[in-house]
Amino acid sequence: MLTSVQKAFYAENGYVMVKDAVTPDQLQRMQDVTAALIDASRSVSQSDDVYDLDRGHGPDSPRLTRIKLPHKRDPVFHEVLTRSGVTQVLNDLLGPDINLITSKLNTKAPGGGAAVEWHQDWAFYPHTNDDLLAVGLLLEDVEPDNGPLLVIPGTHKGPILSHEAGGVFCGAINPDDPLFERDRAVTLTGKAGSLSVHHVRTLHGSAPNVSDRARKILFFEVARADAWPILGASSYIHALGQRAFWDDLQDRTITGKPCLTPRLENVPVRMPLPPAADITSIFKTQASGGAKSAFG
Repeated sequence: MLTSVQKAFYAENGYVMVKDAVTPDQLQRMQDVTAALIDASRSVSQSDDVYDLDRGHGPDSPRLTRIKLPHKRDPVFHEVLTRSGVTQVLNDLLGPDINLITSKLNTKAPGGGAAVEWHQDWAFYPHTNDDLLAVGLLLEDVEPDNGPLLVIPGTHKGPILSHEAGGVFCGAINPDDPLFERDRAVTLTGKAGSLSVHHVRTLHGSAPNVSDRARKILFFEVARADAWPILGASSYIHALGQRAFWDDLQDRTITGKPCLTPRLENVPVRMPLPPAADITSIFKTQASGGAKSAFG
């Protein structure tokens, strides 16, 4: 799927864009399922295991920040994860044995849908090595005015910035951090079916959606199988116990098989502790943790 030029670009910059990562049929089915899920949220009055609601949500105007774990909501999302061009991109960059960390469908509402403050995914879930990444599949065309993903090239090779505010892990950097080079940010736009890829240590965020169109991006966060978790903010796996953890690992294997010999690398780690008051989503973590906004 990826050319040698694209792989080299990713290695140097910590991100890459890929066109036409799914078939037209897969894209249409995901769009239809997403529309149905958003419509079903009209009867939901508070965030739950499926929906993370945005301010102003109601039966007449469904406004979501996220649909949680979409690969468990409809088979088409699991199909795209395991049998599509997305799968090929993951294998190209991480190898044949890969595990899912989590999935989410960020449905940033029009007319001011919530921003995601600048952060590094690595701050949330450090592992024994950093062969981890996130892919974002654009379910609709994404343009500069509807809150596209922003990345800062090369930051995957740099330090892990502080994601604390007031002594707690807030899931965002301080925009006044002297190491935050906002003027180097790159905006990742594209047509529906395009795929963004960013390394787990790449600094990224997204502004509010000021357009009249929802910004729908399906995200999969994925690890090479020999990268084992040290600690994950809001992670469920540490409470599972040995048998349940093993069964869960089988369920999260995308391709290949689990690796029982973790690869230990000299990678920078800051633990995501102490937790913010509400860690049910990155939006809640940033809000309850007192993160300072970089978006005004």
